[in-house]
Amino acid sequence: MQVYYGLDHEFDIRNPVITTGSFDGVHVGHKTILNRLRKIARKVDGESVLITFHPHPRKVLYPDTAGRNLKLINSQKEKIRLLETTRLDHLIIVEFTPEFSKISSADFIRKILVGKLKAKKVVVGFNHHFGYNREGDYEYLYELGKYFNFEVEEIPQQDIDNETVSSTKIRKALREGNIQRANAYLDHRYKIGGVLQKGDRKLQEMGFPTLKLPVEEDTKLIPPDGIYAVHIISGNLYYRGMIKVSRPDGDENSSCDVCLEIHLFEYNDDLVGKGATVYFHKQVRNGSIYTNGYDLMMELQEAREETQELIY
Repeated sequence: MQVYYGLDHEFDIRNPVITTGSFDGVHVGHKTILNRLRKIARKVDGESVLITFHPHPRKVLYPDTAGRNLKLINSQKEKIRLLETTRLDHLIIVEFTPEFSKISSADFIRKILVGKLKAKKVVVGFNHHFGYNREGDYEYLYELGKYFNFEVEEIPQQDIDNETVSSTKIRKALREGNIQRANAYLDHRYKIGGVLQKGDRKLQEMGFPTLKLPVEEDTKLIPPDGIYAVHIISGNLYYRGMIKVSRPDGDENSSCDVCLEIHLFEYNDDLVGKGATVYFHKQVRNGSIYTNGYDLMMELQEAREETQELIY
């Protein structure tokens, strides 16, 4: 997959078949669109193209309301890695600025889809809108497609268990700690990536050596406080374990807004300083964990026993 940052490139893409969108989560609905994109590209001897945006448009358009506390399922790095697994040919990441948001749907089509990329076909999801004030939609694309000589296709609404799949519903499931539901919507496991650091000394003294995982981007959505069954992959190494999520509000001694402490059942301190990805399976404890030493130790012991019995 070729990745471009911005539109200031001389694009040489054969018969581009294009879609656009934020694609946060790269969930099962997104994959339906991308699968269709690839099939069409093969049929017209072309290449698949996704135009996506960073930061998320809501952060720019509604900084004091809907975008103010918006957290995303994926960091940008995670989204790129997930899109690579879909066998997408080209990813164009456009910086979403107040100026860019004012581009009309007509100019977006004329200057970018046609002028820069020479679109052969444009594929959009159900109820897709684009351009200034979201004025562009499938019907508008279809009419301008006839004028500019490109085809347009709309993907029907995609359901799982009779519920519409959307990034919003996945975020809601994650905020509630419902990892299994979020994973079903995503069609892959929710994950967090980063470089591992030495864990909490107090936990090690309790017999629970941990590795700390700093959060790469402050817009990354982290599940609520609790303990979760996870596995991690670092290089070609695989480990089972659990992760303690906590938000030490008011603790001046804490070095993190959200602390992620990973306890591996086969602990390996050689992982300190190594890149790793943590994959979430299930919440085994919800809410804030005890801060009292003995109570916390007993809570962690019970959570470890319960997690070790899970098949994952």
